[in-house]
Amino acid sequence: MRTLRTTLRGAAVAAVAASLAAGAAVAALPATAAPSATDAGRAMAKTSAAKPDATSEAKEQKAKKPKVKKPKKAAADPDFGPNVTFIDPTWTTDRINTFLDSVNDEAEMSLGRHQVFFEPGTYGSAAGQDDPATATDIVNQTVGYYESISGLGAQPNAVQINGALHVEPVVGCPDRPWECAAPGSLNHFWRSMSNMAINPIQRPVGEDAARPFPAGVTEPHQMRWAVSQAAPMRRMDIQGSLTVFGRYGEFASGGYLANSRVAGTIATGSQQQWFTRNSEVGTWDGGVWNMVFSGVDGAPATDFGQDLGNGVKGVKTTFDNTPISREAPFLYRSGNGELAVFVPNARTGSSGTDWSTSAESGTSIGMNDFYVAREDVDSATSINAALADGKNLILTPGVYELDAALRVDRADTVVLGLGYASLTPTAGNSVLEIGDVAGVKVAGITADANVPESATLIQVGPEGASVSDPANPTTLTDVFVRVGGPWEGKAITSIEVNSDHTLLDHIWAWRADHGQGVSWGGNTGAHGVIVNGDDVTATGLFVEHYQEEQTIWNGENGRTIFYQSEIPYDPPSQAAFMDGDRLGYASYRVADDVRNHEATGLGVYSFFNQGQDIRVESGIQAPTTPNVKFRSMTSVFLNGSGGINHIINNTGAPAVGSFAAPQLISYPPTS
Repeated sequence: MRTLRTTLRGAAVAAVAASLAAGAAVAALPATAAPSATDAGRAMAKTSAAKPDATSEAKEQKAKKPKVKKPKKAAADPDFGPNVTFIDPTWTTDRINTFLDSVNDEAEMSLGRHQVFFEPGTYGSAAGQDDPATATDIVNQTVGYYESISGLGAQPNAVQINGALHVEPVVGCPDRPWECAAPGSLNHFWRSMSNMAINPIQRPVGEDAARPFPAGVTEPHQMRWAVSQAAPMRRMDIQGSLTVFGRYGEFASGGYLANSRVAGTIATGSQQQWFTRNSEVGTWDGGVWNMVFSGVDGAPATDFGQDLGNGVKGVKTTFDNTPISREAPFLYRSGNGELAVFVPNARTGSSGTDWSTSAESGTSIGMNDFYVAREDVDSATSINAALADGKNLILTPGVYELDAALRVDRADTVVLGLGYASLTPTAGNSVLEIGDVAGVKVAGITADANVPESATLIQVGPEGASVSDPANPTTLTDVFVRVGGPWEGKAITSIEVNSDHTLLDHIWAWRADHGQGVSWGGNTGAHGVIVNGDDVTATGLFVEHYQEEQTIWNGENGRTIFYQSEIPYDPPSQAAFMDGDRLGYASYRVADDVRNHEATGLGVYSFFNQGQDIRVESGIQAPTTPNVKFRSMTSVFLNGSGGINHIINNTGAPAVGSFAAPQLISYPPTS
């Protein structure tokens, strides 16, 4: 084993916002062009003809907007570019819904990116909350790909939404939706919501409202967030109930909720796995394979592997406290009216929500200490110059083409992406390299592999890194990686962690199983995550479809709470998927010489779709030693052929040949 195009969409959206401000009718936005299937990687041309002059266009749009009353500010906001929109209480609900409808229709592999901010205030009316079907004057729209919606309050309830910002499954059979569980929400990735209070009043919108069985109907006081990977909810106050699957039981496959309160019931239905951290829930209802709770007030008791009667086994695992956590940095409007970024401190042994912005809870950093980057203006050179000058970094929404890695060599630097800001290499380079320093915070970015091949896309610390701080861990939050999908990409390792005391909070590393440039020899990637540092913790780790081990853990005292992984769909033969003389590659691999490691809540799934009887000897491979401990593990045969012979090493029932979901409560076995 190893040790180890820019788009015109933003301008069009800005034009929609300007037209709405002027009260004009708005035509449909042009569709964003998808990369051609013949493209070998991302086209890198950046010419004056490729984009309009963003500065002059922004001035023209600004001139069209009437003046609106905003919170008093001591200084003007930075220029966040055309892909960031600020909504304030002077907007009517019709105007808000029309605008949101103009940014929620990006295609799955679009290059469009959107960040929407709600200024502090109340939006919509609560008058119709008991009967959503007849409610009026509510904020009610769906949330689409590459769309992040956030409140700008110091507390979530500073932004009060009466209505719903919701995600619905794909409707495959409008006349018989209960017969079309797939694809449902299986591909509903890359969208997020944070820092708001929502009084749920949901009703169907758009073409869904005209269907005989609309997907967007919910119970009164309930909102739907039917998503899969890379779609977090953070710092949310849901003043009612939340459902995380489709109305008719459509599939959904993996979600993340943190630092949030849901007053009512979270209904999971067909949601296959879910991780909830440091939150408060009224009631939790359901679970399919792997539901994990860490530091959640109101969480259900652990029942994983227990016989619940009628052939049903428990699937829930609960930690009373989260051993180490750090909430995501976020942009907010401070008391003097200026924008700032609040950076929460790390906490140990914590539970429940923490919405404080006090000096004891974290650090507030003003905009003067940030460099605000734009993909239509900046390059690796300009961004690195700002980082070298001691600036923190905000990456506004867009796709950044980088001919060199962004270099973070100052301790405590904050790198904050807005609206799924995406970084892609153009010269076989990494996109982000963190030096041998402590306390760096990276949040809200996506890395897209490209050609030529990169050895590593994101590197946390150089090889042999020695500087770390257990009380101030370098933290990666909502960091997502793709190898293939938007275009052909190649990267041997997606994320490499060399620094000790690193915290990985909600990572999805994905070698694409669909999209552009996808084939066994096309979008090549050996490993999603390699951890070489000691005392590294992962809370919410999703790693999928890589061609060798998905995750390799070489460091001591590692810890994972919740792991979800599908092994690759597309090995053409068993010979192409062999770890020496061992059948296939384990998804989660702890190195043979590691003596201390803990992992809880692991699900490894198989779906070999090439018609070959391909086997994986075990989904998890680790040394059998007393302090390398695993708890709440499952293997799942989803579909296709072949499967997984054992859950861990040579232990656990097979998931081979037809649907199966064997469980193992703990390993090593207790005497």
